[in-house]
Amino acid sequence: LWTEEAVNFTGEYFQVSASTVAPRLAPIGDRRHPRLYFGGASEAAERVAATEADVQLFWGEPLDGLRQRIDRLKSLSKALDRDLPPLEFGLRITTLVRDTTEQAWADAEAKVAKMAEGAAGSWQDHRHGIAVGQRRLLDLARQGDVLDDNLYTAPGKFGGGGAGTTWLVGSAEDVARSLRRYEELGITQFVLSDTPYLSEIKRQGHQLLPLLT
Repeated sequence: LWTEEAVNFTGEYFQVSASTVAPRLAPIGDRRHPRLYFGGASEAAERVAATEADVQLFWGEPLDGLRQRIDRLKSLSKALDRDLPPLEFGLRITTLVRDTTEQAWADAEAKVAKMAEGAAGSWQDHRHGIAVGQRRLLDLARQGDVLDDNLYTAPGKFGGGGAGTTWLVGSAEDVARSLRRYEELGITQFVLSDTPYLSEIKRQGHQLLPLLT
C-alpha cells in the first residue's frame, strides 16, 4: 500500500481490493513508508536508531543524560555510515501543569500519595525485568525526588510506567521553561500528556502550548 497503487490482497485477517493510499507518501530516497519514530536505550536499539530511524524518542531524563545520549547517537550515525537525513530527536513525557507552581506540586504529591496506596492504577512492570530505557528512569529516583528544576522522579517508585515514570511539574511557565531547555539540546518534537487525558489536554492546550509557539 505504501509502494503500489490499486493493491489487491486477501489474507487471513483482512482483504483489500483495488486499494490505494491517499495522500501518497513522499519518498525519501528509496524509502516509501511513513517516518519512523523509534524508542530504545539499549546498545542494540541505539544502533538501529542511528542507522534506520527518522526520529529517536526519549522519555523524561535529566538534561545531562539526554545530552550524552544525543551525542552518542550522532557519533554512532557517523560511525555506522548512516545514509539517511540526520537523525532527529523527540521527547515523550508527562507534564503536570497548574495555575501556580505551588498548586502543581501539591497536586503532583497528592497523585503520588494515591499511587503509593495502590489507588491510582496497577502498572507493575517496575517489579519485573524491563527494558533498558525504563530501568534508566527508575534508577533516577536514587538521585532524588526532583532533578534539574522540576523533573519529578517519585512516580516511578510506585507504579509510573513509560512516560509516566517521570513528570515535569509546575506552572505553565515552569514547564515551558524546562521544555525549552530540552529544545536547546536538539530535541525538536514533543509528545506531552497527563491523566485524566481529556481534562489535562484541555489545560495544556490553553495554558502550556501558547507559551511554546
